[in-house]
Amino acid sequence: MVLPKLKHMNRLFSFLPIVAFAIPFSGGAVEPQNAPDIRTVAPDLFIPHIDLGPARPGKRVRQTHPHFASTSVYHVLYLPVDWKSGRRYPVIVEFAGNGDYRNQYGDVSTGRVEDAKLGFGLSGGKGYIWLSVPYLNESGTANVTTWWGNKPSYRPDQTVAYTKATIPWICSQFGGDPNRVILSGFSRGAIACNYIGLYDDEIASLWHAFVPYSGYDGVRTTWPYPGANRASALVRLNRLNKRPQFVCDEVNTSQSSLRLNSTKDYLRATGIPGNFTFLSTGFRNHNDAWILRPSSTRSKLRLWLRRHAPPPR
Repeated sequence: MVLPKLKHMNRLFSFLPIVAFAIPFSGGAVEPQNAPDIRTVAPDLFIPHIDLGPARPGKRVRQTHPHFASTSVYHVLYLPVDWKSGRRYPVIVEFAGNGDYRNQYGDVSTGRVEDAKLGFGLSGGKGYIWLSVPYLNESGTANVTTWWGNKPSYRPDQTVAYTKATIPWICSQFGGDPNRVILSGFSRGAIACNYIGLYDDEIASLWHAFVPYSGYDGVRTTWPYPGANRASALVRLNRLNKRPQFVCDEVNTSQSSLRLNSTKDYLRATGIPGNFTFLSTGFRNHNDAWILRPSSTRSKLRLWLRRHAPPPR
C-alpha cells in the first residue's frame, strides 16, 4: 500500500487530542495473577471435523471459489444444524491467527483455515453460517499460514480479491444474508478485520459488524506488512463508519504486546467516533479456544451478536 501524501501523519499522530467516543467503552480490568488458564474450564463445544462431500447442515466442508478452481486455495464452510434451504442466515466470516505460534502456556496457532474457532463458539453451531477464509500468496495459487502474500513484501491483494469474491458467492449459494455479515478474527485475524476488511471501499462495504480478538490494526506499527503505520491504519479506520466492533483480548500479562488498554487509547487518539465494546476474555491465554468454553465474556459477546445480527426465527 502506497500512501506518500500521508507520511507526515505518522509524525503528527501523537499530538492528536483525546476525543470522547459516541458509545462508552465497557469491560473492567482483571489482574493477570487472578486470570485462569482456559484448561481449567472444560469446553462445552466441540468443532466438527472436516467432512467430505457437499455442504449440508451441521457439517464443515472444504471448498474453493470457482474462479480459483485451478489452484490449491480453499476456504472452510459450516452450515448450522438448523439450516434450511430458502431461509436467510447471518454469516460469520473468520480470519485465523498466524501459524507456527506457541507460547509458555501451551497455546498453539497453526494459521490454517480449518483450525479457526471463533465463529463456531460465537454461534454454538446454530443460526449462523460460518465461513473461514484464507490468506493467499501473491500469485493467488495457495493459502499461506503467516501474514498474507509472500515474504518480504506481504502484499494482501490476492487475499482481498478472494474475500471480495467469496462472500457474495457464499450468500448466493447458501442463503447468507449480505446485510448481516460479521467479520471476526484472532491475532493476525484481528488485525485483518481492519487491514483486510477495510482495505478499500469495496471490501469495506461487505461487513455489518466486527469481532477482532487479540490484536488491532494500527496499535503496533512494527509488523512487516505494507501500510503497518498509523497514518495508513487511520485511512482504513475511516471506512468503518461507526459500524459496531466488539474488541476483546486476553487478560494482560507482561508477555503480551497486544493490550486492550492500548487499543482503547489508540482508538481514542484517532478522534474517530465509533460504536466500540471492549471486554477481556477473562483468560490469560493467547488462544481462540477460549470461545469454546463457557464464560461471562462469551455470554456477553453472544448477546451483542444477536442484537446486531439476529439469526432467523
